[in-house]
Amino acid sequence: MNTASAFARREWGPLYAAVRPALAARSLRAVPLTLVSVGLTAVAWAVERRSWGLPVVEAVGGVRADDPLWLALARTPLSLFVPAERLPVWGALAQVLVVFGVAEIALGRRALVVIAYVSTLAGTAYARVGVAVGPDGAFGLPASDAAVLDTGPSAAVVGLTVCVCLRYRAWVTCALVVAAMAAEVAVEPDLAGKEHLAAVAAALVLCAGGAVARRRTAGGARGRAGPP
Repeated sequence: MNTASAFARREWGPLYAAVRPALAARSLRAVPLTLVSVGLTAVAWAVERRSWGLPVVEAVGGVRADDPLWLALARTPLSLFVPAERLPVWGALAQVLVVFGVAEIALGRRALVVIAYVSTLAGTAYARVGVAVGPDGAFGLPASDAAVLDTGPSAAVVGLTVCVCLRYRAWVTCALVVAAMAAEVAVEPDLAGKEHLAAVAAALVLCAGGAVARRRTAGGARGRAGPP
């Protein structure tokens, strides 16, 4: 038990220390963007259930690899809130509430928006490239995947999880997430799994860029504070 407790404190202690005070002080008011995201996802799901709703949802947030590029880019932000067909809506809502909420507090609202969007965009871009490469390429996709509806928060969730883990040095958790995404592709090499790996790659690039920027900022601050 002592070993498990020590591991938990080392792995998740810094993140817990960052998130708990905000939630204790403000409860759900600490995560307004997360609540909006949960609400948009719930609304998209409810509209889809209507007889007239599916065409409306797809018109504003449905993305396919065979869409014109401009249309896919225009729909990508809202595609994040359209629940994926394979995931129950409660799963999408839980992912958004927990992961977006932790990221909003731990990384900040601007970082939440940037990472979620870039991770989703990376998956969308990969789908187009994968279909162009074809099924014979290492990371290619069959032509039939061009018509698959490509929506849901999972790519954003994966990207945010990786960035939160790296920012707060939860190395084991990060490694497990990446390994799980790789195993998903190995077991079932479909569009969703490969998009998750694209989201991981995008998140790693963003984290690396953020780390470099923080080091430069810290170095500049030390230089200004030092002797002339």
